Amino acid sequence: MANIIVVFPNKRIVETVLCFSIFLFCYLPTAFCSGFLQKLYLPVPGPESYAFDSAGRGPYASLADGRVFRYLGPAVGFVEYGYTKADRPRRFCDGTNRTDISQICGRPTGLGLYYKTGELFLGDADLGLVVIPSGGGPGIQLASSAEGVRFGFPDGLEVDQATGMVYFTDASSRYNLSQINNIVSNRDATGRLLKYDPRTKNVTVLLRGLSGAAGVAISEDGSYLLVTQFVIGQVSKYWLKGPLANTAEVLVNMTGMPDKIKRNTKGEYWIAVTVTSKNSTQLQGQRIDGDGNILETLTFSPDFDSSLITEVQEYKGALYLASLYVGYVGVYR
Repeated sequence: MANIIVVFPNKRIVETVLCFSIFLFCYLPTAFCSGFLQKLYLPVPGPESYAFDSAGRGPYASLADGRVFRYLGPAVGFVEYGYTKADRPRRFCDGTNRTDISQICGRPTGLGLYYKTGELFLGDADLGLVVIPSGGGPGIQLASSAEGVRFGFPDGLEVDQATGMVYFTDASSRYNLSQINNIVSNRDATGRLLKYDPRTKNVTVLLRGLSGAAGVAISEDGSYLLVTQFVIGQVSKYWLKGPLANTAEVLVNMTGMPDKIKRNTKGEYWIAVTVTSKNSTQLQGQRIDGDGNILETLTFSPDFDSSLITEVQEYKGALYLASLYVGYVGVYR
């Protein structure tokens, strides 16, 4: 009778094969593995958007009760940094998650830091464009309308670090944050792309007639902006410089509803996309280049347990996930 010999492979060989398998399946253009989602719990729900300062501190998170919190590491967690509405009644507002009282408490949406001054610029669902001075504290309202039309739902925001110009979107001139469903069901097309000049204090309308203008990001060389429209699932390119300056073109049509768009250090862009079907909702991040080519798609649900994703921002090798409907910052590695 023959003897059966069981040979156990060398441990180093097993580790090498395992590492290769992880690399093969996790770093292809479309990820087949789920990755790891860490949750940084917040004192207040509803992180809409994030920012990191030039010293590497953050994320700064815009939250539902009108305040901005800054993360100071695992030992401390999140601490209050500022708030958009200077006269908000703390006892009434702190901890609230109601979008219908933003006129009382404020509701910061998109945000961006200007590294040269340390100022934090924010869109606010009721106030419009706001700035929190370096060091934090109460916000200062900068603008509430453009061309005589009041902002209905300020959403995404980007600061050009080279010029100090602030670019932001107004998702609708007709509906506010608590009426998102109306924007979608009525196919509203009153959204705008705007520019605020800190030197002149003037707001200029760059594009109008947008359907749910959500995120905005500036290119690495400052030659164009990318703006998302969540109602029609589209990303447009608006030229700031060159022979096509002050014109726009459709860059890519997407499956799902694109929200915020954020540039990474490679000059690529991450877009938060909510894809809804009859039976399920997929919360995704799509990485594209400046020509509209989709380079990577990641699905974060069901681990990122929400019905909507508002932002995917890459920072130091991790993706920071935001949503109106969660009580934590999602960190995907």
